[in-house]
Amino acid sequence: MWVVWPAFLLAGVLEMLVFAFVDPGDLQWNGQPLAWSRAAVYTVSFFVFWGATAASSALTVLLSQPGDQEQT
Repeated sequence: MWVVWPAFLLAGVLEMLVFAFVDPGDLQWNGQPLAWSRAAVYTVSFFVFWGATAASSALTVLLSQPGDQEQT
């Protein structure tokens, strides 16, 4: 829960910030309009944001763990 819950919250914030400035109807892929509904764009974007922020949080948790260091 240390990883997925903060990532979920930040994904929600990112979703609001991005789509405050970007209209899903104006998105294009390879010069062609994206043929997805607005709800599909919102949903896929949320899960992409959630995955990216979860990966970032997981990496932070991983790197904060003490390593096996030999002290002489």
